[in-house]
Amino acid sequence: MRGSPGLRISTVGLRGIVGRGLTATHILDFSAAFGTFLEPGRCVVVGRDPRASGRMAREGVVSALMASGHEVVDLGVVSTPIVQHAIRRLDAAGGIAISASHNTAEWNALRFLGPNGTYLSTAESNELLDIYHLRKFRFAEWDGIGKLREDPTAADRYIDDLAAVFDLHSLRELRIVVDCCNGTSAPTLRRIVERYGLDLILINERVEGINFAHEPTTSAHIVELQLGPLIRPLKAHAGFLFDVDSDRVAMADETGRGVSEELMLPLLADECMAQTPGRVAITNLSSSALLDDVAAQHGGRVHRVAVGRQAAMDALSTYKPEQIAIAGEGTGAVMMPQFRFIYDGIASMLAVMTIMRRRGQSLGQILGAYPKHFILKGEVPLRSPRVPALLVDLQSDYPDGANDRTDGLRVAWPDRWFHVRVSQTEQIIRVICEQRGEPPTALFEALMDKVRSYT
Repeated sequence: MRGSPGLRISTVGLRGIVGRGLTATHILDFSAAFGTFLEPGRCVVVGRDPRASGRMAREGVVSALMASGHEVVDLGVVSTPIVQHAIRRLDAAGGIAISASHNTAEWNALRFLGPNGTYLSTAESNELLDIYHLRKFRFAEWDGIGKLREDPTAADRYIDDLAAVFDLHSLRELRIVVDCCNGTSAPTLRRIVERYGLDLILINERVEGINFAHEPTTSAHIVELQLGPLIRPLKAHAGFLFDVDSDRVAMADETGRGVSEELMLPLLADECMAQTPGRVAITNLSSSALLDDVAAQHGGRVHRVAVGRQAAMDALSTYKPEQIAIAGEGTGAVMMPQFRFIYDGIASMLAVMTIMRRRGQSLGQILGAYPKHFILKGEVPLRSPRVPALLVDLQSDYPDGANDRTDGLRVAWPDRWFHVRVSQTEQIIRVICEQRGEPPTALFEALMDKVRSYT
């Protein structure tokens, strides 16, 4: 990982605070590197979320890709999942989604997507980084510069793909409150309401580039704060909250209680393992052990990898498609096999609604049937280079657990685990701790004290 506190350059991609860290030069050079990396002769798809810096970033991305000889298809303000669907539909060389997802408005990012519409693998990301750092860009002659065209149909074609998997008409019996966080989910969900008559009550629907209604995170606290007071008065069956890019989603049950974002992946894994032949669930080291319980009930198993979407893509490539039931993170970002493993919050919401309708149960009843796991999450500002020493010290403090140094340090026992790692997207150390049956308060507080003592 390289960059200042306001900039992150890594295999995850390019992300930063615009002006303070992320500059136009970074955007131009990274986009030129991506144009060089991609197969020539095929178009490249570009879309962005509504952040105020998005238009500036879009101009730089489009210019660099055209200079590399690529035809650019601009989708406008759309979610990353819509960009991914368009890449496949147009048989494009790849795409760039301009979105900082769950970060606040001053951030932006370039998210690089390959010809299958999926995130780049670690090997592909490293190749892109080499081109960027060596500045070995391939630019076309004056008569070979690419063209630019717009595709205003991308959102409708994406909805068509959703309708091919979910019986949207049957979901009209459910009343759902949705917090769009002023992001890309709003116009898409409004179009779904118009086309299929779903009873979706949208709040924070106005697309906004500066003043989001609230922090664009999918934590249970934000969900309960935003949706809790509305669900019962509106007689809604459940609520969902999206980040700005709508690749992540969180839930509130029929009482207005915020549901941990960690429960989305196990819930959908339960459904996918029951409905598809796949028995492998791919997730990272920081995700809930409830997923292991669910997989075991179906005779499946969990393959855990480092945090980051490149690691998930690497793991996906080691299996046959039919072997994989689901992949995702404990952040509310889930990839289902029906969509060839695209992180998609709207698809996840429709899948949960389908489960509720098919089982004839409330969301609270469905989630209440699972074993109780309590997870605590914390973060500490990273102000010291002593992280390796911290991890060695933690490993010696807890020698009786099974340890994994793939990404920071994860130590696990039969009924609990913790994970301490440096964030790939922010200048912080993340501390996550989970236990079956009761909250791991003492362990979590001890870990936080230890991390603070080093940073």
